[in-house]
Amino acid sequence: MRFFARLALGVLSVAVLLASAFGWAQLRALDRSTPSAAVIDTPEPAATGEQNILLVGLDTRTDAQGNQLPGDILAALNAGASDAGGGTADSLTVVHVPAGGGRATAISVPRDSYVDLGQGLGRHKINSAWSRAAAQATDAMIGSGPTGSTSLFAAEAAAPLSPNDPAVVRAASAAGARATIGAVQQLTGLPISHFAAVNLAGFADISTAIGGVPVCLRAPARDSYTGLSLPAGPQEVGGSQALAFVRQRHGLPNGDLDRIARQQVFLAGATETLLSTNTLADPFALARISEAVSRSVTLDAGWDVLGFARQMQGLSAGAVTFRTIPTGSAELSTSSDGTAVEVDPDEVRAFVGIAIAADAGNPAAQAALAPPVPAGVSDASVSAGLDRLASEDDASSSDDEQSGSSDDSESSEDSSSSSARPAMPVSPTPPITAAAPGCIN
Repeated sequence: MRFFARLALGVLSVAVLLASAFGWAQLRALDRSTPSAAVIDTPEPAATGEQNILLVGLDTRTDAQGNQLPGDILAALNAGASDAGGGTADSLTVVHVPAGGGRATAISVPRDSYVDLGQGLGRHKINSAWSRAAAQATDAMIGSGPTGSTSLFAAEAAAPLSPNDPAVVRAASAAGARATIGAVQQLTGLPISHFAAVNLAGFADISTAIGGVPVCLRAPARDSYTGLSLPAGPQEVGGSQALAFVRQRHGLPNGDLDRIARQQVFLAGATETLLSTNTLADPFALARISEAVSRSVTLDAGWDVLGFARQMQGLSAGAVTFRTIPTGSAELSTSSDGTAVEVDPDEVRAFVGIAIAADAGNPAAQAALAPPVPAGVSDASVSAGLDRLASEDDASSSDDEQSGSSDDSESSEDSSSSSARPAMPVSPTPPITAAAPGCIN
Protein backbone atom coordinates (compact mmCIF):
# COMPACT_ATOMS: atom_id res chain seq x y z
CA MET A 1 0.00 0.00 0.00
CA ARG A 2 2.88 2.32 0.85
CA PHE A 3 4.43 1.64 -2.56
CA PHE A 4 1.18 2.38 -4.40
CA ALA A 5 0.63 5.53 -2.37
CA ARG A 6 4.10 6.77 -3.29
CA LEU A 7 3.52 5.81 -6.91
CA ALA A 8 0.21 7.70 -6.98
CA LEU A 9 1.82 10.73 -5.38
CA GLY A 10 4.65 10.64 -7.91
CA VAL A 11 2.27 10.36 -10.86
CA LEU A 12 0.18 13.23 -9.48
CA SER A 13 3.28 15.39 -9.03
CA VAL A 14 4.41 14.75 -12.58
CA ALA A 15 0.90 15.50 -13.87
CA VAL A 16 0.85 18.80 -12.00
CA LEU A 17 4.25 19.76 -13.39
CA LEU A 18 3.22 18.81 -16.93
CA ALA A 19 -0.05 20.74 -16.62
CA SER A 20 1.80 23.82 -15.37
CA ALA A 21 4.31 23.56 -18.19
CA PHE A 22 1.47 23.16 -20.68
CA GLY A 23 -0.24 26.25 -19.26
CA TRP A 24 2.85 28.42 -19.64
CA ALA A 25 3.39 26.96 -23.11
CA GLN A 26 -0.09 28.16 -23.99
CA LEU A 27 0.81 31.66 -22.81
CA ARG A 28 3.99 31.58 -24.91
CA ALA A 29 1.93 30.44 -27.89
CA LEU A 30 -0.50 33.27 -27.19
CA ASP A 31 2.45 35.67 -27.21
CA ARG A 32 3.47 34.40 -30.66
CA SER A 33 0.10 33.82 -32.33
CA THR A 34 -1.94 36.86 -31.26
CA PRO A 35 -1.97 39.60 -33.92
CA SER A 36 0.05 42.59 -32.80
CA ALA A 37 0.65 46.14 -33.96
CA ALA A 38 3.40 48.62 -33.10
CA VAL A 39 1.04 51.29 -31.79
CA ILE A 40 2.71 52.25 -28.48
CA ASP A 41 5.62 54.66 -28.78
CA THR A 42 6.99 53.84 -25.32
CA PRO A 43 5.82 50.29 -24.52
CA GLU A 44 8.00 49.82 -21.45
CA PRO A 45 6.09 50.16 -18.14
CA ALA A 46 6.91 52.92 -15.69
CA ALA A 47 9.75 52.44 -13.23
CA THR A 48 7.20 51.74 -10.50
CA GLY A 49 5.84 48.76 -12.42
CA GLU A 50 2.41 50.35 -12.85
CA GLN A 51 0.62 49.85 -16.16
CA ASN A 52 -2.28 51.57 -17.91
CA ILE A 53 -3.97 49.27 -20.41
CA LEU A 54 -6.43 50.59 -22.96
CA LEU A 55 -9.14 48.06 -23.83
CA VAL A 56 -11.05 48.88 -27.00
CA GLY A 57 -14.21 47.23 -28.25
CA LEU A 58 -14.45 47.76 -32.01
CA ASP A 59 -17.61 48.11 -34.05
CA THR A 60 -16.04 46.33 -37.02
CA ARG A 61 -17.02 43.33 -39.12
CA THR A 62 -13.47 42.05 -39.59
CA ASP A 63 -11.34 39.61 -37.63
CA ALA A 64 -8.03 40.44 -35.96
CA GLN A 65 -6.15 39.66 -39.20
CA GLY A 66 -8.22 42.16 -41.21
CA ASN A 67 -10.39 39.61 -43.00
CA GLN A 68 -14.13 40.17 -43.42
CA LEU A 69 -16.23 38.07 -41.06
CA PRO A 70 -18.29 35.43 -42.91
CA GLY A 71 -21.97 36.11 -43.40
CA ASP A 72 -23.06 33.17 -41.25
CA ILE A 73 -21.08 34.51 -38.28
CA LEU A 74 -22.52 38.00 -38.75
CA ALA A 75 -26.00 36.52 -38.89
CA ALA A 76 -25.41 34.44 -35.76
CA LEU A 77 -24.21 37.56 -33.92
CA ASN A 78 -27.10 39.67 -35.23
CA ALA A 79 -24.40 42.11 -36.36
CA GLY A 80 -25.91 43.18 -39.68
CA ALA A 81 -24.13 43.29 -43.02
CA SER A 82 -20.36 43.35 -43.48
CA ASP A 83 -20.44 47.10 -44.22
CA ALA A 84 -22.51 47.96 -41.13
CA GLY A 85 -21.10 49.62 -38.03
CA GLY A 86 -18.68 52.32 -39.06
CA GLY A 87 -15.38 51.05 -37.70
CA THR A 88 -15.48 53.13 -34.53
CA ALA A 89 -14.10 52.39 -31.06
CA ASP A 90 -17.40 52.00 -29.25
CA SER A 91 -16.04 50.74 -25.93
CA LEU A 92 -13.11 52.49 -24.26
CA THR A 93 -11.76 51.34 -20.89
CA VAL A 94 -8.43 52.23 -19.29
CA VAL A 95 -7.31 49.67 -16.70
CA HIS A 96 -4.76 50.97 -14.20
CA VAL A 97 -2.83 48.00 -12.79
CA PRO A 98 -0.70 49.01 -9.78
CA ALA A 99 2.71 47.56 -9.09
CA GLY A 100 2.73 44.62 -6.74
CA GLY A 101 -0.80 43.42 -7.40
CA GLY A 102 -2.92 45.93 -5.46
CA ARG A 103 -6.47 46.95 -6.35
CA ALA A 104 -6.83 47.83 -10.02
CA THR A 105 -8.99 50.66 -11.37
CA ALA A 106 -10.86 50.36 -14.67
CA ILE A 107 -12.13 53.69 -16.01
CA SER A 108 -14.69 53.84 -18.82
CA VAL A 109 -14.89 56.71 -21.30
CA PRO A 110 -18.30 57.24 -22.97
CA ARG A 111 -17.93 56.72 -26.69
CA ASP A 112 -19.67 60.04 -27.53
CA SER A 113 -17.39 62.17 -25.32
CA TYR A 114 -16.74 65.36 -27.29
CA VAL A 115 -13.01 66.09 -27.17
CA ASP A 116 -10.04 67.39 -29.12
CA LEU A 117 -8.79 64.21 -30.80
CA GLY A 118 -5.33 65.63 -31.46
CA GLN A 119 -3.11 64.66 -34.42
CA GLY A 120 -4.87 67.25 -36.56
CA LEU A 121 -8.17 65.34 -36.45
CA GLY A 122 -10.10 68.19 -34.84
CA ARG A 123 -12.77 68.21 -32.15
CA HIS A 124 -15.18 65.28 -32.41
CA LYS A 125 -16.62 62.32 -30.52
CA ILE A 126 -13.78 60.29 -29.08
CA ASN A 127 -14.93 57.02 -30.65
CA SER A 128 -14.41 58.51 -34.12
CA ALA A 129 -10.64 58.92 -33.58
CA TRP A 130 -10.28 55.33 -34.79
CA SER A 131 -12.40 55.65 -37.94
CA ARG A 132 -11.03 59.08 -38.92
CA ALA A 133 -7.38 58.04 -38.64
CA ALA A 134 -8.14 54.70 -40.30
CA ALA A 135 -9.82 56.48 -43.22
CA GLN A 136 -6.78 58.72 -43.70
CA ALA A 137 -4.46 55.69 -43.67
CA THR A 138 -6.69 53.81 -46.13
CA ASP A 139 -6.73 56.76 -48.53
CA ALA A 140 -2.94 56.97 -48.29
CA MET A 141 -2.47 53.28 -49.08
CA ILE A 142 -4.84 53.07 -52.02
CA GLY A 143 -3.50 56.29 -53.50
CA SER A 144 -6.39 58.69 -52.91
CA GLY A 145 -4.91 60.45 -49.87
CA PRO A 146 -2.43 63.34 -49.57
CA THR A 147 0.84 62.79 -51.41
CA GLY A 148 3.71 61.65 -49.28
CA SER A 149 1.45 60.04 -46.64
CA THR A 150 2.14 56.44 -47.70
CA SER A 151 5.59 56.20 -46.16
CA LEU A 152 4.30 54.75 -42.87
CA PHE A 153 2.78 51.83 -44.71
CA ALA A 154 5.32 51.32 -47.50
CA ALA A 155 6.30 47.90 -46.14
CA GLU A 156 2.83 46.52 -46.81
CA ALA A 157 1.77 48.65 -49.77
CA ALA A 158 1.46 46.88 -53.13
CA ALA A 159 -0.60 48.83 -55.67
CA PRO A 160 -3.26 48.49 -56.71
CA LEU A 161 -4.92 47.79 -53.37
CA SER A 162 -8.53 47.52 -52.32
CA PRO A 163 -9.82 49.18 -49.13
CA ASN A 164 -10.88 45.69 -48.03
CA ASP A 165 -7.47 44.14 -48.59
CA PRO A 166 -6.35 42.66 -45.24
CA ALA A 167 -3.02 44.53 -45.44
CA VAL A 168 -4.88 47.82 -45.86
CA VAL A 169 -7.30 46.97 -43.05
CA ARG A 170 -4.43 46.11 -40.69
CA ALA A 171 -2.52 49.31 -41.48
CA ALA A 172 -5.69 51.38 -41.11
CA SER A 173 -6.41 49.68 -37.79
CA ALA A 174 -2.91 50.51 -36.55
CA ALA A 175 -3.47 54.17 -37.46
CA GLY A 176 -6.84 54.10 -35.71
CA ALA A 177 -5.30 52.56 -32.62
CA ARG A 178 -2.60 55.22 -32.44
CA ALA A 179 -5.15 58.01 -32.76
CA THR A 180 -7.41 56.48 -30.11
CA ILE A 181 -4.51 55.95 -27.71
CA GLY A 182 -3.47 59.58 -28.17
CA ALA A 183 -7.00 60.89 -27.59
CA VAL A 184 -7.49 58.81 -24.44
CA GLN A 185 -4.08 59.80 -23.06
CA GLN A 186 -4.85 63.46 -23.66
CA LEU A 187 -8.26 63.22 -21.97
CA THR A 188 -7.36 61.11 -18.92
CA GLY A 189 -3.76 62.17 -18.35
CA LEU A 190 -2.74 58.51 -18.10
CA PRO A 191 0.18 57.34 -20.27
CA ILE A 192 -1.01 54.20 -22.04
CA SER A 193 1.55 51.42 -21.66
CA HIS A 194 -0.40 48.65 -23.41
CA PHE A 195 -3.31 48.23 -25.78
CA ALA A 196 -5.80 45.49 -26.65
CA ALA A 197 -8.62 45.68 -29.20
CA VAL A 198 -11.39 43.12 -29.56
CA ASN A 199 -13.83 42.91 -32.45
CA LEU A 200 -17.54 42.08 -32.32
CA ALA A 201 -17.00 38.34 -32.63
CA GLY A 202 -14.41 38.47 -29.87
CA PHE A 203 -16.87 39.14 -27.07
CA ALA A 204 -18.88 36.11 -28.11
CA ASP A 205 -15.83 33.93 -28.68
CA ILE A 206 -13.96 34.75 -25.48
CA SER A 207 -17.04 34.55 -23.24
CA THR A 208 -17.65 31.03 -24.56
CA ALA A 209 -14.00 30.07 -24.00
CA ILE A 210 -14.17 31.30 -20.40
CA GLY A 211 -17.22 29.11 -19.88
CA GLY A 212 -19.79 31.87 -19.51
CA VAL A 213 -19.70 35.22 -17.70
CA PRO A 214 -21.92 35.88 -14.65
CA VAL A 215 -24.20 38.95 -14.86
CA CYS A 216 -27.42 40.08 -13.18
CA LEU A 217 -30.37 42.03 -14.64
CA ARG A 218 -33.03 43.90 -12.68
CA ALA A 219 -35.65 43.14 -15.33
CA PRO A 220 -35.96 40.94 -18.43
CA ALA A 221 -34.12 42.35 -21.45
CA ARG A 222 -35.41 42.16 -25.01
CA ASP A 223 -33.82 44.06 -27.89
CA SER A 224 -34.56 43.55 -31.58
CA TYR A 225 -31.49 45.55 -32.65
CA THR A 226 -28.97 43.23 -30.98
CA GLY A 227 -31.06 40.07 -30.64
CA LEU A 228 -30.82 40.14 -26.84
CA SER A 229 -33.28 37.96 -24.96
CA LEU A 230 -32.48 37.42 -21.29
CA PRO A 231 -34.57 36.92 -18.14
CA ALA A 232 -34.24 38.97 -14.98
CA GLY A 233 -31.92 37.91 -12.19
CA PRO A 234 -28.43 36.38 -11.95
CA GLN A 235 -27.30 34.27 -14.90
CA GLU A 236 -24.36 33.51 -17.18
CA VAL A 237 -24.04 34.89 -20.69
CA GLY A 238 -21.93 33.55 -23.49
CA GLY A 239 -21.68 33.55 -27.26
CA SER A 240 -24.07 35.78 -29.19
CA GLN A 241 -26.02 36.71 -26.04
CA ALA A 242 -22.82 37.99 -24.41
CA LEU A 243 -22.24 40.25 -27.41
CA ALA A 244 -25.87 41.40 -27.39
CA PHE A 245 -25.62 42.09 -23.65
CA VAL A 246 -22.71 44.53 -24.07
CA ARG A 247 -24.12 46.12 -27.26
CA GLN A 248 -27.67 47.01 -26.23
CA ARG A 249 -28.44 50.68 -25.66
CA HIS A 250 -31.94 51.07 -27.16
CA GLY A 251 -34.65 50.84 -24.54
CA LEU A 252 -32.32 51.41 -21.59
CA PRO A 253 -33.30 54.24 -19.19
CA ASN A 254 -29.93 55.98 -19.44
CA GLY A 255 -28.97 54.96 -22.97
CA ASP A 256 -25.23 54.69 -23.51
CA LEU A 257 -24.41 55.15 -19.81
CA ASP A 258 -26.42 52.01 -19.05
CA ARG A 259 -24.58 50.24 -21.86
CA ILE A 260 -21.29 51.24 -20.22
CA ALA A 261 -22.58 49.69 -16.99
CA ARG A 262 -23.36 46.52 -18.95
CA GLN A 263 -19.81 46.44 -20.31
CA GLN A 264 -18.36 47.03 -16.85
CA VAL A 265 -20.44 44.25 -15.32
CA PHE A 266 -19.38 41.91 -18.13
CA LEU A 267 -15.69 42.73 -17.57
CA ALA A 268 -16.16 42.42 -13.79
CA GLY A 269 -17.75 38.99 -14.19
CA ALA A 270 -15.04 37.86 -16.60
CA THR A 271 -12.31 39.10 -14.22
CA GLU A 272 -13.91 37.38 -11.24
CA THR A 273 -14.24 34.13 -13.20
CA LEU A 274 -10.66 34.20 -14.45
CA LEU A 275 -9.10 35.00 -11.08
CA SER A 276 -11.36 33.39 -8.47
CA THR A 277 -11.60 30.01 -10.21
CA ASN A 278 -7.85 30.02 -10.96
CA THR A 279 -8.56 29.71 -14.68
CA LEU A 280 -5.06 30.96 -15.49
CA ALA A 281 -3.70 27.81 -13.83
CA ASP A 282 -6.01 25.46 -15.77
CA PRO A 283 -4.08 24.44 -18.90
CA PHE A 284 -7.15 23.27 -20.78
CA ALA A 285 -9.14 26.45 -20.06
CA LEU A 286 -6.05 28.47 -20.91
CA ALA A 287 -5.79 26.66 -24.26
CA ARG A 288 -9.41 27.53 -25.11
CA ILE A 289 -8.96 31.17 -24.11
CA SER A 290 -5.64 31.49 -25.94
CA GLU A 291 -7.21 30.17 -29.14
CA ALA A 292 -10.14 32.58 -28.85
CA VAL A 293 -7.87 35.55 -28.11
CA SER A 294 -5.62 34.80 -31.08
CA ARG A 295 -8.69 34.90 -33.36
CA SER A 296 -10.30 38.03 -31.97
CA VAL A 297 -7.82 40.30 -30.20
CA THR A 298 -5.03 42.59 -31.37
CA LEU A 299 -2.33 43.52 -28.84
CA ASP A 300 0.40 46.12 -28.98
CA ALA A 301 3.66 44.67 -30.23
CA GLY A 302 5.59 45.46 -27.04
CA TRP A 303 3.31 43.62 -24.61
CA ASP A 304 4.99 40.86 -22.63
CA VAL A 305 1.96 38.62 -22.03
CA LEU A 306 3.94 36.24 -19.81
CA GLY A 307 5.06 39.08 -17.56
CA PHE A 308 1.56 40.49 -17.38
CA ALA A 309 0.11 37.07 -16.48
CA ARG A 310 2.56 36.83 -13.59
CA GLN A 311 1.54 40.31 -12.43
CA MET A 312 -2.14 39.37 -12.64
CA GLN A 313 -1.50 36.37 -10.40
CA GLY A 314 -0.78 38.88 -7.62
CA LEU A 315 -4.13 40.56 -8.18
CA SER A 316 -6.69 38.98 -5.89
CA ALA A 317 -10.07 38.04 -7.33
CA GLY A 318 -12.52 40.89 -7.18
CA ALA A 319 -9.82 43.51 -6.63
CA VAL A 320 -10.91 45.63 -9.57
CA THR A 321 -13.14 48.70 -9.36
CA PHE A 322 -14.92 49.92 -12.50
CA ARG A 323 -15.66 53.64 -12.75
CA THR A 324 -16.90 56.08 -15.40
CA ILE A 325 -15.42 59.54 -16.00
CA PRO A 326 -17.52 62.56 -14.95
CA THR A 327 -19.69 64.00 -17.72
CA GLY A 328 -21.83 67.05 -18.33
CA SER A 329 -24.79 67.22 -20.69
CA ALA A 330 -25.51 64.09 -22.71
CA GLU A 331 -27.25 66.27 -25.31
CA LEU A 332 -24.40 68.61 -26.21
CA SER A 333 -25.08 70.14 -29.62
CA THR A 334 -22.10 70.04 -32.00
CA SER A 335 -21.47 71.63 -35.37
CA SER A 336 -20.95 68.41 -37.34
CA ASP A 337 -21.40 65.39 -35.03
CA GLY A 338 -24.99 65.77 -33.87
CA THR A 339 -25.46 65.46 -30.13
CA ALA A 340 -22.51 64.39 -28.00
CA VAL A 341 -21.53 63.95 -24.35
CA GLU A 342 -19.97 66.99 -22.71
CA VAL A 343 -16.72 66.39 -20.82
CA ASP A 344 -14.22 68.70 -19.14
CA PRO A 345 -10.65 67.33 -19.55
CA ASP A 346 -9.46 69.06 -16.36
CA GLU A 347 -12.29 67.47 -14.37
CA VAL A 348 -11.64 64.10 -15.97
CA ARG A 349 -7.94 64.15 -15.11
CA ALA A 350 -8.68 65.22 -11.52
CA PHE A 351 -11.23 62.43 -11.16
CA VAL A 352 -8.89 59.80 -12.62
CA GLY A 353 -6.08 60.70 -10.25
CA ILE A 354 -8.29 60.66 -7.16
CA ALA A 355 -10.09 57.45 -8.23
CA ILE A 356 -6.78 55.60 -8.59
CA ALA A 357 -5.61 56.93 -5.22
CA ALA A 358 -8.92 55.92 -3.60
CA ASP A 359 -8.73 52.38 -4.95
CA ALA A 360 -5.16 52.16 -3.70
CA GLY A 361 -6.46 52.87 -0.18
CA ASN A 362 -5.76 56.61 0.20
CA PRO A 363 -8.20 57.83 2.92
CA ALA A 364 -8.33 61.41 1.64
CA ALA A 365 -9.14 60.24 -1.88
CA GLN A 366 -11.80 57.85 -0.56
CA ALA A 367 -13.37 60.71 1.37
CA ALA A 368 -13.34 62.88 -1.74
CA LEU A 369 -15.24 60.22 -3.71
CA ALA A 370 -17.70 59.50 -0.90
CA PRO A 371 -21.39 60.40 -1.43
CA PRO A 372 -22.29 64.07 -0.76
CA VAL A 373 -22.52 65.04 2.90
CA PRO A 374 -26.14 65.68 4.02
CA ALA A 375 -27.22 69.32 4.33
CA GLY A 376 -26.14 70.95 7.57
CA VAL A 377 -23.17 68.65 8.11
CA SER A 378 -19.66 70.08 7.77
CA ASP A 379 -17.61 68.83 4.83
CA ALA A 380 -14.34 70.12 6.24
CA SER A 381 -12.81 66.63 6.33
CA VAL A 382 -13.53 66.08 2.64
CA SER A 383 -12.13 69.51 1.79
CA ALA A 384 -9.02 68.84 3.83
CA GLY A 385 -8.61 65.53 2.04
CA LEU A 386 -8.74 67.24 -1.34
CA ASP A 387 -6.17 69.77 -0.12
CA ARG A 388 -3.81 67.00 0.95
CA LEU A 389 -4.15 65.25 -2.39
CA ALA A 390 -3.45 68.47 -4.27
CA SER A 391 -0.52 69.58 -2.17
CA GLU A 392 0.72 68.46 1.22
CA ASP A 393 2.59 71.74 1.59
CA ASP A 394 -0.47 73.85 0.87
CA ALA A 395 -2.49 71.85 3.36
CA SER A 396 0.18 72.30 6.04
CA SER A 397 0.43 76.05 5.55
CA SER A 398 -3.36 76.32 5.59
CA ASP A 399 -3.46 74.47 8.92
CA ASP A 400 -0.82 76.82 10.35
CA GLU A 401 -2.79 79.88 9.36
CA GLN A 402 -6.01 78.51 10.80
CA SER A 403 -4.38 77.57 14.11
CA GLY A 404 -3.65 81.24 14.82
CA SER A 405 -7.26 82.32 14.35
CA SER A 406 -10.12 82.41 16.79
CA ASP A 407 -12.72 79.66 16.74
CA ASP A 408 -15.22 81.97 15.05
CA SER A 409 -12.83 83.08 12.33
CA GLU A 410 -11.67 79.49 11.80
CA SER A 411 -15.24 78.40 11.27
CA SER A 412 -15.78 81.32 8.92
CA GLU A 413 -12.64 80.50 6.94
CA ASP A 414 -13.65 76.85 6.64
CA SER A 415 -17.08 77.88 5.42
CA SER A 416 -15.82 80.37 2.85
CA SER A 417 -13.07 78.00 1.70
CA SER A 418 -15.59 75.23 1.22
CA SER A 419 -17.98 77.41 -0.73
CA ALA A 420 -15.23 78.80 -2.95
CA ARG A 421 -13.67 75.43 -3.74
CA PRO A 422 -14.89 73.74 -6.96
CA ALA A 423 -17.00 70.65 -6.40
CA MET A 424 -15.32 67.29 -6.85
CA PRO A 425 -16.12 65.92 -10.35
CA VAL A 426 -18.83 63.28 -9.97
CA SER A 427 -19.10 60.13 -12.06
CA PRO A 428 -22.51 59.67 -13.71
CA THR A 429 -22.61 56.04 -12.55
CA PRO A 430 -21.73 54.39 -9.22
CA PRO A 431 -18.56 52.28 -9.14
CA ILE A 432 -18.84 48.56 -9.89
CA THR A 433 -16.53 46.04 -8.25
CA ALA A 434 -15.57 42.67 -9.66
CA ALA A 435 -16.29 41.06 -6.29
CA ALA A 436 -19.88 42.38 -6.11
CA PRO A 437 -21.06 43.94 -9.39
CA GLY A 438 -24.73 43.80 -8.40
CA CYS A 439 -27.77 43.87 -10.70
CA ILE A 440 -28.12 46.50 -13.42
CA ASN A 441 -30.61 47.65 -16.05
